[in-house]
Amino acid sequence: MARIAVIGAGTGALAAAARLAVAGHRVVVHERTETYGGAVRRYERDGFGFDTGPGLLPLPAVWRDLFVKTGKEPLEACVDLVQVDPSSCHVFADGTRVSLPNASRAGVVTALDEALGAGAGRRWGDFLVRAREAWDRTRRPLLEEPLWPNWQVLAEREPYPAVPHKRLLRTRRAGTLREIGAWELRDERLAGLLESFALDHGLDPRTAPASAAVLPYLEHAFGTWYVRGGVRELARAVYERCVARGVEFVFGSEVTGVVEKDGRAAGVELADGTVAEADHVVAGVDPVRLRSLTGRPPDGDGDVPAAPAETGRFTLLLALRGGREPHAAHRTVVHAPDRGAEPAFAAPPGDEGAARPTVTVLRPDDPALRPDDAHESAVVSAVAPADGAWEDEERVRRWTDLLLQAVRPALPDLEERLLWHVAHTPGHAAEETGSPHGAVSAPALAAADGRFLHPANTTRLPGLYRVGGWSHPGGGLPHTGMSGALVAGLIVEGPEFRGSQ
Repeated sequence: MARIAVIGAGTGALAAAARLAVAGHRVVVHERTETYGGAVRRYERDGFGFDTGPGLLPLPAVWRDLFVKTGKEPLEACVDLVQVDPSSCHVFADGTRVSLPNASRAGVVTALDEALGAGAGRRWGDFLVRAREAWDRTRRPLLEEPLWPNWQVLAEREPYPAVPHKRLLRTRRAGTLREIGAWELRDERLAGLLESFALDHGLDPRTAPASAAVLPYLEHAFGTWYVRGGVRELARAVYERCVARGVEFVFGSEVTGVVEKDGRAAGVELADGTVAEADHVVAGVDPVRLRSLTGRPPDGDGDVPAAPAETGRFTLLLALRGGREPHAAHRTVVHAPDRGAEPAFAAPPGDEGAARPTVTVLRPDDPALRPDDAHESAVVSAVAPADGAWEDEERVRRWTDLLLQAVRPALPDLEERLLWHVAHTPGHAAEETGSPHGAVSAPALAAADGRFLHPANTTRLPGLYRVGGWSHPGGGLPHTGMSGALVAGLIVEGPEFRGSQ
């Protein structure tokens, strides 16, 4: 039985802790805050409840696997998991609306044809076929296996089979999501639909590689799910599974250093000066903090560099009077009138004159998140800069006004219904998670010279491992859950571990 020290109690760290405890190891989790879950948090006030992190759960099979492997109770026995239908409603700049059914390619094709005109559904359906090919080519190396030592193969090869595009005397293939929208979808609204999946992960569609096509495919193929009571309930269930399997949690325990002995990680040093010895250390922290904990770069030449994320999320929590209309969509995306002027990517410093952003509105039909049926809770969010300037009250006010204006097509009676609102900025996310300025880590993506890959779960310091959204395979609930499985496999089985089969 090995002693394992885990730094942080984010979802990836929890997933690793539960699996390692079941394998017979003694696991102690040191979390600097007073709770678990990382970015998966909840805000409560006056009987209203809100998810301040992820509000939906894609690819629940990752978490089903965790619960099967760590105990007799399946995931559905621990949380109430339901499919969201329609998967989303989209409101485009020209006023067009379309509701997309959940996990139904044929249904989506029909809905797009009816809303956007004949041929739109076929073009989207053909795109999904190509996106599936990209998914099939990258699923194992980017989700189910430790990062390949020759990761450059993933960096150089574009897995998305782009359609040849003739322009003047040249034939080109789309290399970014924006080019896919312009050259293959050939409709501003379809292009906006595609780009909304990138924005949801904090990615700039102008630079996100064509391989990001796997993001809409993942949702269309495996569906969109909601956890009754909010996604925070998933974090609670994983935490309780850890406790049931003997994982020890020490909250308010800030790790200030990784202890080395005989050339390998041998424990962690805490803020009070004490040392917790360990045979392995699992770090669920961002690259900047990990470097400060070790006092040196955790990687060598030829390893995937840790590219800093520059975007976070600005979120408004809305307490509304009046009940939710019976057929309201759980998720509505209100698209920006100018796709090229998303504030996080195009606004000048200070966001003066920032254009209206694309916003996502979550309106769960969940009695647990409202005081009674005469009220409703809603969450509105948009991509925002992670630049450390969110203590500026005037900036927060400007962003609040931007989102309240942008959300009106989804909530036209907002002014009459709004009881109060609370802003949750990237600055709040930084306090909760420790991520640089509240930045959001995107899922790992192939191509683009490796700029969208993440550092391996192993480091050049034997016994020190990385877990969570800042390591392979990147951010998002499915990916952090899989990172926990990969780290557990590497510790239990050793370097020969090759992932799930």
